[in-house]
Amino acid sequence: MRDVLDELAAARRAMGKGAVPAGAAYTIELRRRYKAHIDEVWDALTSPERLPRWLKPVTGDLRIGGRFELGGDEHGEILQCEPPRLLKVSWLYGADAWPGTSEVEVRLTPGPTGDTEFELIHAAIVEEPLFPVYGPGAGGVGWDLALLALARLLADGDQDEVPREFIRRSAAAWGEAHLAAGGEAEHVGAAVEATTKFYAPDLEGTP
Repeated sequence: MRDVLDELAAARRAMGKGAVPAGAAYTIELRRRYKAHIDEVWDALTSPERLPRWLKPVTGDLRIGGRFELGGDEHGEILQCEPPRLLKVSWLYGADAWPGTSEVEVRLTPGPTGDTEFELIHAAIVEEPLFPVYGPGAGGVGWDLALLALARLLADGDQDEVPREFIRRSAAAWGEAHLAAGGEAEHVGAAVEATTKFYAPDLEGTP
């Protein structure tokens, strides 16, 4: 489990504010380094054959302006694509999602030793009850799980079951980002608890 928790610790998290076409938005930001060449990371992010191995199966018109679907739940439009450094998409969940309310941007930068700096920013208009109840962990824990799977793919490792402790610590880490952004301690504590129960409802009371 230590290797998995090391992957969690490898990321820097932040919560902030930004904008999407529909208006003001919250942002969650993840930055980390992968021990893989930028072209390898880009291929893992954009290849229809590799995406199911760490995220979800993708279908659609995979070019700028084209629309895509991920696993039948998430969907959106490819807004920018500048290989191998920038990918920006709208990111909507469910058939009733309003256009222009959520966008994901990924930036890659080649590192000094053949590695890659990875940055992900998810900006979204978050209405009740998602933000008041769950805080940034609502989406942040999901992205932590995805980036763990991406790390395993890049290392040619198996996609083993994720320890429950990873989810607990991910939710707590997003709580720390929430506090750093000015969140009130009581609200943050309740949001961390709610997020943990959402992602791992059997975690409470389990060693």
